Amino acid sequence: MSAPRRLLVVHAHPDDETLWAGGTIARYIAAGVAVTVVTCTLGEQGEVITDDLRDLAADGADQLGGYRVAELHAACGLLGVTDQRFLGGIGRWRDSGMVAQPGARASAPANLHPRAFAGGVLDEQVGALVEVLEQVRPQVVVSYGPDGGYGHRDHIRAHQVTMAAAPRIPEVIRVFWAVRPVTAVADGIAALRAMPGLPFPLPWVDGAPGLPGVADAEVTTSLDVSAHRSTVLAAMRAHATQIRVWTAGRHAAFALSDGVARPVSDTEYFTLAHGRAAGSHDDLFGGLAQ
Repeated sequence: MSAPRRLLVVHAHPDDETLWAGGTIARYIAAGVAVTVVTCTLGEQGEVITDDLRDLAADGADQLGGYRVAELHAACGLLGVTDQRFLGGIGRWRDSGMVAQPGARASAPANLHPRAFAGGVLDEQVGALVEVLEQVRPQVVVSYGPDGGYGHRDHIRAHQVTMAAAPRIPEVIRVFWAVRPVTAVADGIAALRAMPGLPFPLPWVDGAPGLPGVADAEVTTSLDVSAHRSTVLAAMRAHATQIRVWTAGRHAAFALSDGVARPVSDTEYFTLAHGRAAGSHDDLFGGLAQ
């Protein structure tokens, strides 16, 4: 008898599971796949977009992390996740915050919090993920690409930890990176332009930088998650300190702390980074025994 299908996703902060792979998580749970979500930090350094909760932020009461745990649990419940874990235990590593200075991707700045994920001991973090992987024994693991999707140092560290840990587990057959191809990004921005009454500014105006994306050729798997759009939107709304969601009929968009419009995609994209090639381009488990 073949082993049940198991998927493990590794994300840096609460809300990343929904923003990067919410449709995928919901799709596979609906298909009977056991999905484990590993979150590396509590998102303590996030900017709070809700006026009445802004004092929770790191420059105020510094209680945002605990609040975001509740948001994460709510979002995971909506997606159908029953196994959510914090890397190393809840609160072991702290959100490192965004950074603009050159060289930050290569080496952590000296002013990082002592528990900052990006400044932590890589071997310890890898060991913590290996422990989870040994318990779960997933066939498929998902995280970010080398740039973390958009350069956040916690995303980059999550990539490093995942790529060091996952190949050590014999049951892990494939590791994928969640990506956004440039064509899909451009199509999403075009769709935003056509939305009447969109309350957020567009991400591409008069030649200003838009949203990051990878070359289309890097995509190896595309998943149709349109059947789970309402679930993903509900999970986004659960992360109310971080995400504003707007809908009008079939139109949907969201904005983060920068206030810029982002499309809600009915397709989620992945790059195979490790392991045997998929038997199909529309299933992370394609060709694997069920």
